[in-house]
Amino acid sequence: MDDSPIEQVRLTVPSTDDPTLQVLTFRLWILGVPLCILQSVLFRIASFRQQFVYISPASIDIFLFGGCNLLARVLPNKVVRIPGTRWSFSLNPCSFNIKEHIAMSIFVNSVGSPGFYNISIAKIFYRKEIHILPALLLVISTQFLGFGFAGLFLKVFVDSPYMWWPNVIASISLYRALHEQDKRPKGGLSRYQFFFIVCAAIFGYSIIPAYFFQSVTALSFVCWIWKDSITAQQIGSGMNGLGVGSISLDWMTMTSFLGSPLVLPSFAIFNRLIGFIVVAYIIIPFSYWSNAFEARKFPLFSTNIYDSQGHKYNVSRIIDSNTTVTFNQEAYDNYSKIYFTTSLIYSYAFILAQ
Repeated sequence: MDDSPIEQVRLTVPSTDDPTLQVLTFRLWILGVPLCILQSVLFRIASFRQQFVYISPASIDIFLFGGCNLLARVLPNKVVRIPGTRWSFSLNPCSFNIKEHIAMSIFVNSVGSPGFYNISIAKIFYRKEIHILPALLLVISTQFLGFGFAGLFLKVFVDSPYMWWPNVIASISLYRALHEQDKRPKGGLSRYQFFFIVCAAIFGYSIIPAYFFQSVTALSFVCWIWKDSITAQQIGSGMNGLGVGSISLDWMTMTSFLGSPLVLPSFAIFNRLIGFIVVAYIIIPFSYWSNAFEARKFPLFSTNIYDSQGHKYNVSRIIDSNTTVTFNQEAYDNYSKIYFTTSLIYSYAFILAQ
C-alpha cells in the first residue's frame, strides 16, 4: 500500500522518504542525553505537586529545534577518531533535519516511568528504603513493558495502516511546519511565520489564567450565588463538584479530559463526551444522593481514602512499624474499613472494565 487509507493521514504524512538524511548525529547525543536526564528529573519533581506541572512534547520539540539549529551553526565540521578503534564521527556532519528532530524528540520524551511511584510511596508513607538495584530493575522493567507489548502486536497495532493516533498527526504537522520551507504568497504568511504567530498568541493567552488571573480557571456562578450551601458547592463547583453552571476560560482546563478539538477527530470527542455525561452527571450523582456505599459521609469528588467516621484514613494504624511493612489484621478490625468516594469507586470500576 503506497498511501494511507485514512484521509487525515494522507493529507499530513508524506508518502516519500529521503534515506540520505542522517539521524544518529553528534548533536543528538550531546543535546539529547542531558535533556533526557533533565526531563526525567523535572517529571519526578512535578509529579509530587498537587497541581501537576506538565511540559508538553510540543514545547520540547520547539526547544530542540532552536538548540539543534544553534549547534549546527557553531559546531565545526571536524571528524573525531575514537582512540584505539577504527571508529570516527563528525561533530557537524550535516544540517539539522526532520528525521534527526523526530528521533531526538522520541529520545527525550521517553521518560517518566510510573514505576517510581511505588518506590516513592514505600519511602514516604511506610518509611521503607528500597535498595537501588531492585528499584532500578522495577523502573526499567515497567518502562520496557509497553515497548514489549508493542513488539508482540507489531503487525496489528503498528504496521496496520488503519491504526492511527490523532495526536501523532498534530506532531507531524509541527515537524513539517518547522522544517519544510515554502514560498510565502504575496501579501500572505508562510507556514513558518504562521506557526510562530500562533505560538506567540497562545503564550499570551495561556499566561493569564496560569499566573496572573488563576480564578478564571473555573468560574462557578452557582457557588457565587449560594455561598453557604454545601449542596450548591457540590453541584456548581468546577474544582470539587459537578461543575453545573461553571465555565472555564483556561484552555488547559477545557481540554484536560475530552482532549483538544483542534487535534482529535469529532467521533473521539463525542464518544468521550457521552461517556463523561453518563458517568459524571447521571451515575455518580444518583449513587451519591441515594447514599450508596455510605457516600454521603464523604466528599463527592476526591481521590483520598476515608474511615467510617468520614476522616482521612490513617494507614499507619493498620501497618506494623517494622521493615517488612506487614498488614495488621487485628488493628484493621479495631479501626475501620477503607471507604472510597463515589467518584473514585466508579473511576476504578470503569478502568478495570476497559
